[in-house]
Amino acid sequence: MAPASTSAQRVEKRRAALRAQGLRPVQIWVPDTRAPGFAEECARQAAIVNEANRADHELMEFMDAAAADLVEHLDALEAGHKE
Repeated sequence: MAPASTSAQRVEKRRAALRAQGLRPVQIWVPDTRAPGFAEECARQAAIVNEANRADHELMEFMDAAAADLVEHLDALEAGHKE
């Protein structure tokens, strides 16, 4: 019986298989959602974006048109499935 592989060997084998598929590992750093003040900072930034969006009438028109196109497309799909 072959000796059991260690977890490090399994990880390296998996990484080698992924690299053979043309993939490469990357590391990203993201904000710690558990950090004090994180939720407050998110709310602050969301309020800034929301206010900017409200002031941009062209953006609102674009979003309304996109939503209307989506509803029209979904309605057409639904009608096609009923027949």
